[in-house]
Amino acid sequence: MNIRKIAQALALLLLPDIGVARPLPDDPLERRCWLQFTADRTSVRLFAEPTPVTFSNLRDEFRVRTPFWVEFGIRGMGVIPAGNKREGSGHHHLLIDTPLPATVSEPIPFSDKYRHFGKGQTAATIDLPPGEHSLRLLFADYDHRPYFVFSRKINVKVLANRQGSAKPRIDPDRFNETCQAWYEDEVSTPPTDARRVYIKNIRDGETVNSPFLIKLGVLGLGVAPEGTSIRETGYFSLQLRKNQSLVRSVRLHDGQTETVLDLSPGEYDAELGFLAGDGQLLLRDQMKLIVAARSPSARK
Repeated sequence: MNIRKIAQALALLLLPDIGVARPLPDDPLERRCWLQFTADRTSVRLFAEPTPVTFSNLRDEFRVRTPFWVEFGIRGMGVIPAGNKREGSGHHHLLIDTPLPATVSEPIPFSDKYRHFGKGQTAATIDLPPGEHSLRLLFADYDHRPYFVFSRKINVKVLANRQGSAKPRIDPDRFNETCQAWYEDEVSTPPTDARRVYIKNIRDGETVNSPFLIKLGVLGLGVAPEGTSIRETGYFSLQLRKNQSLVRSVRLHDGQTETVLDLSPGEYDAELGFLAGDGQLLLRDQMKLIVAARSPSARK
């Protein structure tokens, strides 16, 4: 093998693996159930949501098995690990069964009730005892002082331990009731991947109406803006192709984790990348996305 071929082989080995986006469920009832919630996951609530901080996957009164998956969302601000001062940026905190801090001048305490995600995480696995629990997200600066940008408080009911209980099944004779239980368990099931970049709210081949919200997440790494040199972090990029032609390229270079897309109807190939501060590609994922039409609200 000559030097050129060796260099080509090494280059291929160094390329990040291309992940495959999670597919729609194979089971017809589960697929029908999943698609029933597409609008809830992707709609652009520019005026309906009073706060830019949201739970990406959970809703008030969800019933979950423990441990369960909690995804963090924020609009209009960037994520950066704690200890790194940057205007308009910060990191997430999860408040469990506790009220908001009484002051913004003091750092958020460290305890089981105040969970810090100072590495720039976009989600976490949480283990709580069975029963009712309140959850709230609070965004804070480099020194853990709250911006007082926070989510609505939601209540979840932990039913049982995940290892000792069966996953809910959909009964066609009681579809609406059992679909809801299956869906709540599905979106709160922790992933098995150790390291991956992914679109949180849309699966491979799913159909959406435009404009729509894209929520981005990464496993095993934290988020930080382009140009930073913080270890084990990166930022998101998204490229969309239609008929093999690039139609949209988005770089969330300031540590953003959500973006709104407005696309014409058709089928798109979407490639999601996660890049280090110096632009090196760390992770990537790809999926097909179908835009059916403009949403009714967008046509008004």
